[in-house]
Order: sequence, then structure tokens, then C-alpha cells
Amino acid sequence: MNHVLIDCERTRHPNTGLFQFCRELGEQLIHLHDPNQESLHFYLPEEQRNLFGPDQQVVVQRHWHKFFQPGAGKYQVWHCTFQNSNYLPYHRNTRRVLTVNDLNFLVEIKDDKARIQKYLDHIQKNIDRADHIVCISDYTRRHMLEFLKPGNKPVEVVYDGCDIKTFPGFDAPAYRPAHPFIFSIGTVLPKKNFHVLPCLLKGNDYELVIAGIINKEYGEKIMEEARVHGVTDRVKLTGPISEQDRYWYYKNCAAFGFPSIAEGFGLPVVEAMNFGKPAFISTHTSLPELGGDAAYYFRDFDPQHMQEVFNTGMQHYQQANPVEKIRAQALKFNWDHTARSYLSIYRSLYQ
Repeated sequence: MNHVLIDCERTRHPNTGLFQFCRELGEQLIHLHDPNQESLHFYLPEEQRNLFGPDQQVVVQRHWHKFFQPGAGKYQVWHCTFQNSNYLPYHRNTRRVLTVNDLNFLVEIKDDKARIQKYLDHIQKNIDRADHIVCISDYTRRHMLEFLKPGNKPVEVVYDGCDIKTFPGFDAPAYRPAHPFIFSIGTVLPKKNFHVLPCLLKGNDYELVIAGIINKEYGEKIMEEARVHGVTDRVKLTGPISEQDRYWYYKNCAAFGFPSIAEGFGLPVVEAMNFGKPAFISTHTSLPELGGDAAYYFRDFDPQHMQEVFNTGMQHYQQANPVEKIRAQALKFNWDHTARSYLSIYRSLYQ
């Protein structure tokens, strides 16, 4: 029997992309794996030990595992889902898969050269110890190859999937807009670039709803930009929301805005497009890989340009009704394909 451990240590941070990645991948691996070929084990923090149900095999993460991991040698494959992890095992009999999600710190702390080098050195050490490297978008792959050295190890792209949980009877959102609204979601940090969105409210009666954990300083910057455009009464920062709220906002929004400048993948874009919504996104990072020719793009963040893209895009959406085209693009990214790709990688390492 081949034992495979999936490192889900980062689920200690709910309401994040890595939490979603670990949960969705884990659930699909449980569904698809062959119990006669591999036994799955999940490395989880104490508070998430039942994330995949009480019947799954769990190794509870301890802080001292950074220095010593008893029993690590029993695993033929250890899948590390976070490129900066401190928990890769050293045992020589264990083959290691490393998922590189992003190098967003190159944008987030671009002026702190020493800190950037520290992060790059740490990731390089993990790459040196890995046997197979996976990037979640081609942009991430190209970014990684620019700053890091995988040597002759296999490097491949496996896109994240998307699974929308539906709540058809739910109609009680945390905040109910009084007008048609543009929706966005993500941790409210400068890398998400949300502050450029309020300009889209000029000359119309749309509202802007942004959901996610709020960095106070950046939240104030968003509202300051709303004041510049005279639309503060139509901009709402909700904070974290439930899955029911998430479903309701995607289902009922008039459009989705995501002008991020630092993404490894960009799951909210795919989620919105699953609902057939017009997605207005930046040309930065991985986002064009997701939107294809079914999204509308901000080439820069000049307010006049953004307003032109939005107005023209909404007019096209209303006239051409490209809902099925948008959904078809979103369906290219699914967890079934993602999990099958990872299973294939695991099996290549223990066969």
C-alpha cells in the first residue's frame, strides 16, 4: 500500500485561497483515489482535524514538526501545498510534491529587498528538496522560473478547480444592496487593487460590494477613493461572509470586478463566470488565463479608461448575452481534473 500525505497545514487560516485549495482538493482526492492503490492522510492543524470528516486518517500539525517529524518515513509521497512551508520531511524514502501558488510577495513588499531574498531563499530550499513541482497557473510557472532554479526536476501547470456551493432558497445576505451592484471578493489588501473600482460608479446608480477580511488601512484607502468620485454612499465593505452570502452575491450581482495585480490563480474570477456574470478584470498575472476571450479587461487603471471598458462591456453583455460562453470558459477549471492530475503525479512517484 502506498501512503500519501497531503499537507493542509494552511487551513488554520479560514477565508483564504489556500484554505479553499486544500479543502476542495482534499475532498475530491477522497472521492477519486483508489483505496487499493493508495491510502490518503491529511496533515491538519488541531482546530481543523475533522475538516474531511471523522473517518479520514489525520496527522495533527505540531509546531515542533518543523524540526522533527516522527513517522514521516511511512509516506511514499508527501504533497506540500504551500511553497513557503516549514514542514517538508527530510526522510530519504519520501518523495515530495511541492505546489507553488504564487510569488506575490515580490509585489507586496517590492521595496524590502532583504525580506524578498529571505523568502526566495526559503522557497529555493523547498524546491531543492522537492521531486516534482506544480504551479497553479502558467503565469506562476513563468514567474517561478524567472526567480528560482528548479534544475532538471519536472515542473508542470495544474490549474486549480472551482466548485460553487449552491443555496437556492437563501435570500438573507449580510448586506442587501438597494440597487444593481458590482461584486468583488478577496482579502482587502493593496495587492487586490480594489481601490480602483469606485470610479466605475460614476454616471450610474450601481453599488459596489467588496467582501473579505479587511486590512483597516487599505479599507480606508478604498473609501477615500470613493470620496474622490462622490460615491461613498454606494460602496460597501462587508468583511468576511458566509458561503450562503457568497452564493447570493455571485448570483445577484450585475457584474464582477477583479483588478488584482498579484494573483497566482484568481479563483473568484472563475466563480463569478460560473454564474455567467460579466467579469471585469486586469491584464496582470494569471487573470487572462482564466478569463480567456470571455472576460472584459482593464489594460490600465486610469479612471476614464476603466469607465469606458465597463460601460462598453456592460452594453456588449446586455446585447450579445454571452452567458453560455462565459460559463463554458469557467467550466474548464474543475476540481475533478485538478485532483486527477495530482493523483497521476503521486502515482508516477511511487510506481
